[in-house]
Amino acid sequence: MSHAYAYEYKVVTFRESLIGDALDSDKLEKTLNKHAAEGWALKAITAADVKGRIGPGAVEGLLLTLERPRA
Repeated sequence: MSHAYAYEYKVVTFRESLIGDALDSDKLEKTLNKHAAEGWALKAITAADVKGRIGPGAVEGLLLTLERPRA
């Protein structure tokens, strides 16, 4: 049986705390490496306002779009 799509995608939200800390490049690198170990490759990275867990406001963050061949 053939799959209609050769790839699958995953979107990961990456954000820092609600107190306005700058994005942590080491934490971003660890996140990317964790997913790379599962076969995911970074396809796109997009800056976005990401809704926090508390309150109506949003914080600056990143949406990481990952891609890997469909098994």
